[in-house]
Amino acid sequence: MRYTISLFAVLAFIWLANSGHYSPLLLGFGLLSVVFVVFVAHRMNIVDSDSQPLHLLLALPGYYWWLFRKILRSNLEVVACVWRGSKSLKVSLKPASARITTSLRGDLARALYANSITLTPGTVAVDIDGDEILVHALTADSLEDLRRGEMEARINGLGVLKKSC
Repeated sequence: MRYTISLFAVLAFIWLANSGHYSPLLLGFGLLSVVFVVFVAHRMNIVDSDSQPLHLLLALPGYYWWLFRKILRSNLEVVACVWRGSKSLKVSLKPASARITTSLRGDLARALYANSITLTPGTVAVDIDGDEILVHALTADSLEDLRRGEMEARINGLGVLKKSC
């Protein structure tokens, strides 16, 4: 029930924030549309801890702050690689692909990990197959950074594993 209420609150907030109109008629239409979507989602049995991860509410801001700093650092590394490659004949970009094994269980944890990899400049999660993620990177150092497992450990520390799929 708490996931249904959470879904209702999130959808109502998104509708109100995007609408910008607060006349009784439009508020009524918004309420009807939110109730309809929540009803359909509830009937489809998709309202659960994966669709509304309330248990991550307090932990995610710290992870997002760490990921933001990681994205900035990776941006600077990619810019440095590109500039070094364009100013000399020696090209510093050496693209590589590898399968990174993960111990994360559950769809939410793997999706968060793959999306975090893709958000980090210079790396792209291409495919998830079981406990392996195919990653393409501009440099081999980026792949080694993922193999060291700091990002995976941070996601594991969020408590995403409370529900295994």
